[in-house]
Amino acid sequence: MPTEISKPSPKFVKSSSNKLMSPLVLVLFASAVLLTGVMAMAFGHKFGYYRGYQASQKAYEEQNESQELTSEGIQQLKANVTSLTSQLEAAKKERDISLNNLGQLRSDIQELEVKNLQLLQVNDVYANSLIEQGGLPLQIVGAKMQPLPENAFEYRFDVAMLSKDGRQHRLTPTLTLLDEENLVEVPLEPSTYNIQGMARIRGRFVMPKGFSPKQAKLTLTANEEEVEQIYNWQLSSPVDAMPMSLSEIPETDQRPVTDGKSGDDKDK
Repeated sequence: MPTEISKPSPKFVKSSSNKLMSPLVLVLFASAVLLTGVMAMAFGHKFGYYRGYQASQKAYEEQNESQELTSEGIQQLKANVTSLTSQLEAAKKERDISLNNLGQLRSDIQELEVKNLQLLQVNDVYANSLIEQGGLPLQIVGAKMQPLPENAFEYRFDVAMLSKDGRQHRLTPTLTLLDEENLVEVPLEPSTYNIQGMARIRGRFVMPKGFSPKQAKLTLTANEEEVEQIYNWQLSSPVDAMPMSLSEIPETDQRPVTDGKSGDDKDK
């Protein structure tokens, strides 16, 4: 019976090779892990240093900016305080001037009130004296018409009367415009006045289109007395600084007419 020659088992050869290589692999792996750890530590240190450097730089810059802002703020506050102090001093001066002016105005008003009372007293004395002598007949003291914008006119009549009974009476004025053939009665507002001494008739009217008066007639009736006065309507030269509209002249002129009866009914 032939003898079989046994072949070496490859299992034992591989096992021996693996046993030799395992320590080497472990060493290489450990070296790699160690190298990786060293590199990671170095990178981490460098990164941490960089981040710390950036943070410190940023903190330093913010501190400098904060100090600069604080300095600028202090300067601005000082400027504001200086400005407010100056404004306060100016306000105090204006207040003192206003108080002085107010005191002077009060003194002037009191003086005017006293003078007005004195004039009223004198007027009462004269009026009573005239009444005792039979009174003052109805008469026109002053008359004037003034041209206004928008073809309007303002009339001003000062009328005086003291009846012998010393009482107040109803005065009715009538204003009529006349040309060669026509007449236009001007509506007066108010249409009646009370008179005991002086009455001031004031108002405005718009001239009818196409109408050119030649005369103006004023008729007054009071206490059974009647007075009529005719004035020539004369063209006047343009009024200086004439306003553009009636809205710029909101009120009629209340000043006394000082040119007597000669008025000629249009101001120059």
